[in-house]
Amino acid sequence: MLNRIVEEIERNRTFLITTHENPDGDAIGSSLALANFLKKLGKEVTVHLCDQVPDVYAFLPLAETIRHDIPYSCYDVCFVLDVGEFRRAGTLFNSFRDVGLYINVDHHLNCENTDALNYVDYEACATGALVYRIIKAAGHDIDLDIANCIYTAVITDTGSFRYSNANPEAFAIAGEMVGKGVNAWDLSEKLYESQPRERLELLSLALATLSISPRGDFASLSVSLDMYEKTGATAELTDGFVNYPRSIRGVEVAVFFREIKPGFFKVGFRSKGKVDVSALATAFGGGGHHNAAGCNVSGTLEEVKRQVFSHLEKAL
Repeated sequence: MLNRIVEEIERNRTFLITTHENPDGDAIGSSLALANFLKKLGKEVTVHLCDQVPDVYAFLPLAETIRHDIPYSCYDVCFVLDVGEFRRAGTLFNSFRDVGLYINVDHHLNCENTDALNYVDYEACATGALVYRIIKAAGHDIDLDIANCIYTAVITDTGSFRYSNANPEAFAIAGEMVGKGVNAWDLSEKLYESQPRERLELLSLALATLSISPRGDFASLSVSLDMYEKTGATAELTDGFVNYPRSIRGVEVAVFFREIKPGFFKVGFRSKGKVDVSALATAFGGGGHHNAAGCNVSGTLEEVKRQVFSHLEKAL
């Protein structure tokens, strides 16, 4: 499959790259790593996102070129990265069909395969690792711009190498990227030590919603629309909130309820390993990985909690 993808890159000229809504470090990092690689080959490249680029990733090379429209009528190839399900790429992208070939690159367990090329490896630490493999298979040198993007994808999707997907390849890729000039401290400072004040103000309100199950085996936080209004924060600043309840001793699964609009919640799950939260998310029409997954659920916060907690109690 790698050789086939390299062949398509070599023989085509125009490329569209897209990823999922509410993009995380892997989504942004892998997209921009691929974009930098293709541009250095002299290709015409458009990176499309349905949502804004989180400020924390704005420092990555070519982040300023990301589009929220699709400026051309057709492309030779479209790379769809890290989406899991195509609907997560947004309505604009899903209504756009004038592409010669789709290439789906992903590492989600419940990845939706396309009728085109599917490069999916469930054991990969990040989609950024798969983009790394594509670049290496092409025999192209990885410069500092590409290295910063790949390192960001790997470090964020492995939780700074704390999660179970921090496999030997993750460390090998990270080490190679440092060898290419990545400044691990500088990049980590940009990712984790440059928080806006509004994020901490929102976190203080979210922590006040902490709920722990009677047995102490699962815990949750929630963020409401009112909290955004009080703090001036945005949804992107909630990234990582779910890790606070997961860090409690004895908690096996953490849940984060984020209100998207009245009566509609994004639910994020994080597991310490004993529970497959992708199965939980799938029960609600979502998906993800064994230890990290998500879904959307309608209802009031209390109704959504009751539904989710009922399934979670059975899983535990």
